[in-house]
Amino acid sequence: MKYRKLGNTGIEVSEIGFGTWGLGGNAYGPVDDNISKAALRFAFDAGITFYDTSDLYGNGHSEEVLGDALQDVRDKIIIATKVGTLPHTGFYMPQDFSPAHIKHGLESSLTRLRTDYIDLYQLHSPTAEILRQNGQIFTTLQTLKEAGKIRAYGVSVRSPDDGLVAIQEFGVNIVQVNFNMIDQRAIDNGLFEIAKEFDTGIIIRTPLVFGYLSGSLTGNEQFPGVDHRANWPKEQLNRWANAPQLFTSLNEGKNRTYAQLALRFCLSDDAVSTVIPGMMNVKEVEENVKTVDLPPLNFTEIAQIKQIYQNNCFYDKAAKGAK
Repeated sequence: MKYRKLGNTGIEVSEIGFGTWGLGGNAYGPVDDNISKAALRFAFDAGITFYDTSDLYGNGHSEEVLGDALQDVRDKIIIATKVGTLPHTGFYMPQDFSPAHIKHGLESSLTRLRTDYIDLYQLHSPTAEILRQNGQIFTTLQTLKEAGKIRAYGVSVRSPDDGLVAIQEFGVNIVQVNFNMIDQRAIDNGLFEIAKEFDTGIIIRTPLVFGYLSGSLTGNEQFPGVDHRANWPKEQLNRWANAPQLFTSLNEGKNRTYAQLALRFCLSDDAVSTVIPGMMNVKEVEENVKTVDLPPLNFTEIAQIKQIYQNNCFYDKAAKGAK
């Protein structure tokens, strides 16, 4: 494993982190906690030190599983969790970023994670308007930091544009943002460059676009149980499912999977601190961890990926309103 600094926080994180949304059981279908815990232990043994969760994932279940699996190595890992978005189905997200909710949410997360501090506490998808209108949010977070409850705080933003607001208007030290081969808005709007200017840590989520950039999904899946992908219209799922074939030529003659190509691309920019693919089992962890041993993408490969992105439309802006 290789490691990078998390902005100017003084915290170091593994290049490949562990996204735990799926371990909650209400995002990618039913889960077996024993399989989840085995994946977490395998990840730790493989050198992964950064684990990203939320009180939303499985209504706290993801935090419980993480706490159970890695309690005995707590001092050797970096735990990031989130607060503010409330349980829901579909795309509408009820939220509460009041001081009372943030403080209560933190105490509940500490209990579930079996720890007395959080390394990184993140606001979960606030809009720019919420950040601007609620001046108490960052005062509350700073108070919790001074009390030793959290080591650092940041924002998991809805969009790269919101990331600019978080950094430029509020001086946020860490931003979590969507970025991948078919969603390069964080480059387009200058977020990565601004992050480097301010020494802000960038955490990349959705590097595999809900599994579609792994090349293992066809767009015709019938998702079991509660799976957020069932909320998306079929046409959008097909766009994502068809995307990997556009990058096939990049892997010709290379001992590299689609997922590893996607992760290597996310790690190509030195603004990035860590990439957090969602992982559900040991096999997925093993494949993703091997990414760090592969050669970095060269200039030509990166240019090709950017050209493919620019020449195609991978997202229907009306998709979230289609169901």
